[in-house]
Amino acid sequence: MAEILQKDGTWTFDGETIRIVPGRERGVHLLRQTLGELAVPLSAVAGIAYEPGRKSGRLRLRLRDGADPLLQVARGRLPDAADPYQLTVDSDRAGVAEYVVDEVRNALLLDQVPDGPTDRYLLPGPTLPLSVGAGDGTVTFDGERIRLEWNWKTEEGKKSAGPQSLPLEDVRAVEWLPAAGLENGYLRFTVLREPTKAPPKHDPHAIELFGFKKDPLMAMVGAAVVARLPHPAGAGTRDSAPSLAKAPAVTAAPAPEEAPDHDALLRRLRELGELHRAGILTEDEFTAAKQAVLKRF
Repeated sequence: MAEILQKDGTWTFDGETIRIVPGRERGVHLLRQTLGELAVPLSAVAGIAYEPGRKSGRLRLRLRDGADPLLQVARGRLPDAADPYQLTVDSDRAGVAEYVVDEVRNALLLDQVPDGPTDRYLLPGPTLPLSVGAGDGTVTFDGERIRLEWNWKTEEGKKSAGPQSLPLEDVRAVEWLPAAGLENGYLRFTVLREPTKAPPKHDPHAIELFGFKKDPLMAMVGAAVVARLPHPAGAGTRDSAPSLAKAPAVTAAPAPEEAPDHDALLRRLRELGELHRAGILTEDEFTAAKQAVLKRF
């Protein structure tokens, strides 16, 4: 087994899976902390490299094109700090990082893992339910339905249409674009029978983003939806979507080995309560999810 522990996070490789656990330091990006632990199968890996630096180096994992729904949505637009497949390595741990690289590369050669694109998602995407508020609204996804609700920053015409509820089967595509310079970003859902060319500010199926801290979390919501749509390189039908589309909407994230972050757990309880009050979670789903969180205190 190869393992490297850093303030930025921990990577462990057992010959079949690379487990990535984000660090709990204040400087660790919100997106990585919210995603939590990732289990990357060797079959999803295209390559790995360590890049040394003067004060610290960087360990980079490169996934096969189409293997991860988050990377499918982000399309290379995530900032380095938010990229879960990068790890900052202290200079005195460079030897450990190089050992991890050698172990993963040897396994890729032995298993003859191709580095080309894949026609199915090899990672399941973020756990559900998800609810993120950023920009001019809040988007919630439970595995079957996407709900968009507006706030005081929403343009009046868009707000007047009221909250939007989109069944997953009506969604044909998801697009996330971060804000850049003076241009706002967005998370947009392309809906069957209701196509629109309206800008995100006026599109009732889009959240407009203003370049704030939580914007990358919208990419995570987009990834959860994309993971349940047909793969772009697949057969093109919903029957080709991964089997997780039929998985229960409420799942408990695997508990990391370190002591739990109580503030994060409290936020999770509040989010579950909001989803329950909104009618998105049933009483049984809410109780099960709440108990899973309480066990981690």
